[in-house]
Formats: sequence, structure tokens, C-alpha cells
Amino acid sequence: MKSRILRLSVYLCAAITAAILIILTGYILIEGIPNMNTALFSPKYTSQNCSVIPALVNTLTITVIALGIASPLGIGAAIYLVEYSSRGNRFVKIVRLTAETLTGIPSIIYGLFGMILFVSTFKWGYSILAGSMTLAIMVLPTIMRTTEEALLDVPDIYREGSFGLGAGRLRTVFKIVLPSAVPGILSGIILSTGRIISESAALIYTAGTVAQIPASIFGSGRTLAIHMYVLSGEGLHTSQAFATAVVLLVMVTVVNFITGIIARKISK
Repeated sequence: MKSRILRLSVYLCAAITAAILIILTGYILIEGIPNMNTALFSPKYTSQNCSVIPALVNTLTITVIALGIASPLGIGAAIYLVEYSSRGNRFVKIVRLTAETLTGIPSIIYGLFGMILFVSTFKWGYSILAGSMTLAIMVLPTIMRTTEEALLDVPDIYREGSFGLGAGRLRTVFKIVLPSAVPGILSGIILSTGRIISESAALIYTAGTVAQIPASIFGSGRTLAIHMYVLSGEGLHTSQAFATAVVLLVMVTVVNFITGIIARKISK
């Protein structure tokens, strides 16, 4: 009887979670798709068309820069913590505790930090680069912790077999351990990508809200999340805000789908 109750509880939780996801997705699609038109995808933003193209380009730019900075640092730090540091090292424990703490900090705190450091101290102003650096710092703990867990899940027999065949530690890490941990590493990158794309609070303080494609990374620009926030906050373009939500939803889905394909190919 206890097993049946637990099984039903698990099924119920799964059903509730799926229902919430379906309701949210359906509501966005129902409200947003009818409001999508060609003017929404005009190359240049105006107050009449509320084009999402500048915001889409800025979102892709910030995502690429942030992941390009955070991914190598996070993966490299995880490799050191798992493969090179000694077991029971106090420094490793401090780093892990710090990373877990930083993961739970609200994004607006990162935004204030980025504004003080990159916007004011470094004199970058409200810019794509300032927003990208802030988001890179924000997702770095997530990438590092997920990569670390993925490396720890690789059986030690893989490493012992590689060492037994005469391979060094560096070759073992990059030829044996990392390929086996790729799915877990990409899971962390997917989570980080979703957080970057959907972030608004941190970018308002660092990247700004200009609805244009900047001439360089030192120019200000809004992302899709900020674009949707501004449109809904004005109260005059609610329909365009729902259409922007559809574009944002499709973008996240496509990114996750492509990343999943890459993970399956690499793992083979």
C-alpha cells in the first residue's frame, strides 16, 4: 500500500508539473501568435512596429559573449577541482561553498555589481560588453558546479585504465574523462543559456534599454526579455509583448534542441 501511494504521488507530481508547463506555454501561444505580423520583424525598431529584430540580435550577441567567457572558465575550474586538487582540500571546499552561494544570489544583485564595476569603474557605460560580463559572472557558478558533478560521475575505472595504458593525466582528462562527461557539461550550459536569454534585471543596470542594434559591443542595447518587459510596462503594446514572448519561447526551444543534438553526437 505504501508503494502504491508513493507511486501515485510521483505520478501526480509529474502530471501537475506537465499541466503547469502546458498551460503556460499554451497561454503564451494563444495570446502571442495572433499578434505576430511582418512589421514585428522589421529590421529597424519604431514605436509603431515594435520590431523584435534588434532585441533578437542583441540577445544572441550577449549570449555568445557571456558563454564564451564563462564556459572555458567554469569547465577549467571544475577540471582542476576534480582532477588535479587533492581529496579533502580545504580550498576546494571553500570554492564549492562559494559557488553554491553565488548560484542562489538574486540577479539584481549581479546587476548592481556590474553597474558599479563595469559601467562606472571601467567606464564602459551601458553597453553590450558590460551586460555580457555581468551575465558571465552570474552563470559561471552554474557551469562550474554542473561540470564538476558531471566529471565526478565518470567512473574512476576509466581513469585507471587510461593511466594503465601509459597516458598522462592531461591526455586522460581531455581524451577520456571530458568526452564521457559532455552530456552533463552541456546540461549546465543549456541551463546557463536559458538564464542568459531570459534575464532582464541584471541587464537593465548594465546593458541598458536602447531598442537598436549598437554599432559595437560598447553600445547600449536591449534583449528580448527587456524588450518584452518594456512593452508590457508601458501598457500600450501588450499584444506585441505577447508576440515577443512567443519569439523568446521559440528561441529557447531551438537552442535546447540544437544543444541536445550536439550532446548526442559528441557522446557517441
